[in-house]
Amino acid sequence: MARWRDTKQGKTPKPIKTSTKSTKNKLHYARIADKIKAFLTDTFMLAMPVMYVVIYLIMGSLKDAGANKATSWGYILIALGIIVVGFYVKSGQTPGLKAYNLKVVDINTKQKPSIILAVLRYFFFTIIAFSVFGLFYSFFRKDRRGIHDLLSGTAIVYDNTQK
Repeated sequence: MARWRDTKQGKTPKPIKTSTKSTKNKLHYARIADKIKAFLTDTFMLAMPVMYVVIYLIMGSLKDAGANKATSWGYILIALGIIVVGFYVKSGQTPGLKAYNLKVVDINTKQKPSIILAVLRYFFFTIIAFSVFGLFYSFFRKDRRGIHDLLSGTAIVYDNTQK
């Protein structure tokens, strides 16, 4: 009876919540909307200048680039891949990811990806971007990682080091 009376009067200490999961090493995965905004920013900041250089300076004109679509797209994807992989390896962020306080990390080390992982991530993203299933796969996962993230062992997370 005394315990009930103590509880009613607010004299009992509240139980301490214990968690078995460590929050120190937990990754805070980026929302899909933030990843899409970062992708669109990168498209205009990185891909559009590369496309302009390839179409008008390397291929000569839009007509010539249209006649040799496979060659021009090959040049564009290779040049863009070198730029994006360089950003991933150097800082883990492209300009679009930096604008939205995101970064690409290796899932195992929680650091910026190695050059091999960065190349794999770009390669898998380029292949999977043409698949409808590949584009919507991250909507069905709790951690919001895409197929290219799963295959390369990377993830886009919020960057807590920047303010």
